[in-house]
Amino acid sequence: MKKNLFNRSVINFALIFFSLLINSSCVNNAEKSSTGPQEIHIDTPVLVKPPSSYPDTLLITSSSAVFFIPDSAQLEKIRIIYEKNIFESMVHENFYQMRNARIILKKYWPQINIVETSKARYLLFIKAGNTKTYIDLDRQRNIYGIYIFDPGKEPELIDMMNIDTMLGFYFKK
Repeated sequence: MKKNLFNRSVINFALIFFSLLINSSCVNNAEKSSTGPQEIHIDTPVLVKPPSSYPDTLLITSSSAVFFIPDSAQLEKIRIIYEKNIFESMVHENFYQMRNARIILKKYWPQINIVETSKARYLLFIKAGNTKTYIDLDRQRNIYGIYIFDPGKEPELIDMMNIDTMLGFYFKK
């Protein structure tokens, strides 16, 4: 019995550690140009996320919250990588975090468009002044996540656990 409790504790610790690692990872590499439209590429190194089955680009031009999730083939590859309990816990946690985020957006931020994708590899944000930011979701460590976007700012990957605070800081700055 003690061995079972120990194994569960180790799995729970690993799951919490992995979730925190995923939620805290975002790198923003900006390239600035003094002439013409500015084009910025944001990428983070790939850890264990398999590539998307789709090469499509999703265009975002207005204030939005972009929810990204893996496509079905990508999700199946992810299922193979992780132990069953860890995978199920990860999917469960992300489902409820995204559900909560949608509820908060609809209730307190109805002016923000909710965009969902599982069939786009790239996100292309068109900002004011026709500057662009590309994000390659295959290079994103997070399997699930939300980018928030205001055309006057850079898109930002947010921590779903703190969506109330993150939305206020980002959209009211």
